[in-house]
Amino acid sequence: MHFKNKIVWITGASSGIGKELAVQLAKQNAILILTSTTTSALENLASELSCKTHVLPYNLLEVDGIASLVDTAMQLEGKIDFVIQSAGISQRSLADQTSMEVYKKLMDINYFAPVALTQSILPYFKKQNSGSMTVISSIAGLIGFPLRSGYCASKHAIKGYLETLQCEFYKTNIHICLVYPGRIDTPISRNALVGNGSQFGTTDENNQVGMHVSVCAEKILKGISNNKKSVLILKAERFLFWLWWFSPSLYYKIAHNKGLK
Repeated sequence: MHFKNKIVWITGASSGIGKELAVQLAKQNAILILTSTTTSALENLASELSCKTHVLPYNLLEVDGIASLVDTAMQLEGKIDFVIQSAGISQRSLADQTSMEVYKKLMDINYFAPVALTQSILPYFKKQNSGSMTVISSIAGLIGFPLRSGYCASKHAIKGYLETLQCEFYKTNIHICLVYPGRIDTPISRNALVGNGSQFGTTDENNQVGMHVSVCAEKILKGISNNKKSVLILKAERFLFWLWWFSPSLYYKIAHNKGLK
């Protein structure tokens, strides 16, 4: 098994894709470090896993403390082989009805936090001459879509940062992977921000008909195992991506009609 006895740090581990990745990695006998804001959820998850697990709660919105968080994570086992950054917040609000505070929060958690974590762990990866960094982005990191202006912007930003690192570290043993899921059946829409900063609070229809999270996690781990630089995980939304690429005008029409429903 590719991850057996490997130290894997997962952020956003208490729910959704991050939680499912922890479950599947435990079955491969990985050594896990789990991070999210909710200590109780992490402890409950750790108690259910059949592998060595460290619980490392942290609020990644506190970007200035992430360097110390990385130092703490590294001390737990003396090294880290894989980092999977799954923490993130989505959005459900029109651009002109979204406050700047919401835009800042989206950028902090979806862009500045993963950048800060990556910047802080790269010296360790360079010293050990190995390491794998994966960030869970979104199809929204490739194309714009209604009600997601700040979310799309943050995901486009992390794409630019990590693709640059892929170029800079091309001839090293440091592997960097970007994952672009489409609709996945997770609670992401319930925690999404609306224009005034409150939570959307419900699971929208798009998520309910999305790919099962276990299938998504399997594809992510397969991509990491195969040293893929990008992993595209799409179902019906593949058609929208195809339209965006080959027929932009038709894409904008369909995205407008579908996205504003």
